[in-house]
Amino acid sequence: MAKVNAVLIAVLMTCALLLVTSQHRARKAFIELERAQSMARKHEVEWNQLQLEQTQLAKHSRIDAVARRDLKMQPVTPERTLYVNAPAGSPSASGAAPGSVASTPASAPTPSHPPVAAVREVR
Repeated sequence: MAKVNAVLIAVLMTCALLLVTSQHRARKAFIELERAQSMARKHEVEWNQLQLEQTQLAKHSRIDAVARRDLKMQPVTPERTLYVNAPAGSPSASGAAPGSVASTPASAPTPSHPPVAAVREVR
């Protein structure tokens, strides 16, 4: 009988230790879950702030103000507009057939210089 009692006590102690270990792991998992949920809330708040900032930065009035102030850009006027005619025999940007001459708008001023034969792309 003493052997049975010793075995039962050993089994009882093992079960008790396993129960404590299991509870400890559950608590650690719960703490980690709470930490992850807290981080998710912080990231959501940060995401909302970034979206608001992007909306503010993308406003047309702000873009216009930055372009004028920082880049020293000015509005386009007919006096500052240069019209480039495509040479005869080449397709124009307006989709005209090859060989046709690109027409200038009626309101466009007549340039005081000869037409440009080619435009070089600046990179």
